[in-house]
Amino acid sequence: MRPKSIEEVIGQTHLLAEGKLLRRMIQAKKLSSMILYGPPGTGKTSIASAIAGSTETPYKMMNAVVHNKKDMEMAVEEAKISNQLIVIMDEVHRLDKTKQDFLLPHLESGLIILVGATTENPYHAIHPAIRSRCQIFEVTRLTTEQVKEALVRAINDHERGLGKYNISITEEALFHLAEAAGGDVRSALNALELAVLSTPDNEDGTIVIDEEIAEECIQKKRFQHDKDGDAHYDVLSAFQKSIRGSDVDAALHYLSRLIEAGDLTSIGRRLIVTAYEDIGLASPQAGPRALAAVEAAERLGFPEARIPLAVAVVELCLSPKSNSAYKALDKARSALLEKGTPEIPLHLKDAHYKGAKTLGRGKGYQYPHDDERGWVPQQYLPDDLKNDQYYFPKQTSKFEKTLQEVYQNIRKGKGR
Repeated sequence: MRPKSIEEVIGQTHLLAEGKLLRRMIQAKKLSSMILYGPPGTGKTSIASAIAGSTETPYKMMNAVVHNKKDMEMAVEEAKISNQLIVIMDEVHRLDKTKQDFLLPHLESGLIILVGATTENPYHAIHPAIRSRCQIFEVTRLTTEQVKEALVRAINDHERGLGKYNISITEEALFHLAEAAGGDVRSALNALELAVLSTPDNEDGTIVIDEEIAEECIQKKRFQHDKDGDAHYDVLSAFQKSIRGSDVDAALHYLSRLIEAGDLTSIGRRLIVTAYEDIGLASPQAGPRALAAVEAAERLGFPEARIPLAVAVVELCLSPKSNSAYKALDKARSALLEKGTPEIPLHLKDAHYKGAKTLGRGKGYQYPHDDERGWVPQQYLPDDLKNDQYYFPKQTSKFEKTLQEVYQNIRKGKGR
């Protein structure tokens, strides 16, 4: 069922609709090397084949893992005979340095047009020398309706599909196969084929596929998550941003994905940093409570670990938010990098050694606890920085409003 031309490609209109760059390149028969990346089963290799089939340029299917340098040398010889060759390279991110070095001059000259397919983000996984010579196109997961369209096409196609069978499939079964595939057409087609081949004919020769059979052949939604892959970091990013944005439902969705991936370590790290980065002084106990929940989860292990994690996520989502403390540190550090390390005031320098008094160390220092207020007006910043302000309190919680009041009184008391 792999498309033979771009007209047969389902979905990916952002790449192949009229007027889009890839469509224009194909219509003009002026292809340049490109990399197609996206989740499994979304049609990367199919699009590559359709692109090649829509041009008059000969093409060759290769795999970066399976094919060695000698195979690539043979491809270059073929290219020289035909003046140009499209090389469709599956798992292009797995090209080692030797293969890359061999291909580079041929990509540069245009003798080889590389159409790479990968599930990995090319900006992370592909060598810059290859990437800089390629257009990057992202292939997105198909919708349920688009997967359903592919299934119907396969059922009716006598030449490449299952049209030779007398198939009767219920609408519920068709929807289940399309929806449970999670945007992976390959998974849906495999399940359909399994359903057809494993279901006995009726007396009239009809193969009836109902929802129960469909459920058996594709037992659960395909879970698109690899905790070692690039998409994992997208989920972690969405997880923290959902907590920061106070969206409990979204945060629990992404937590579920991370739990299914089994990555307790990343969940724990992200919860703790979120508690301090995004909740911060608005609710200072959020940090210790998040740490306690993570430690409880680590002791329990999955599946019970999900319970304290859920508690922590809901609390962090609905807590007031403030990033004022670490932003204050960032401002102080920026000032340090810009202005260097001015002299520490003499009255603050260490005076606990012989001769310190002679050097004026500690002279004039006022001990705050000697004052009934527990505070005295005194300069602590170096002279060159004495008027700097790094901390700007937020108004998101009673706690930080109280801190703001104290902070402003101290600054006024010091005559700033």
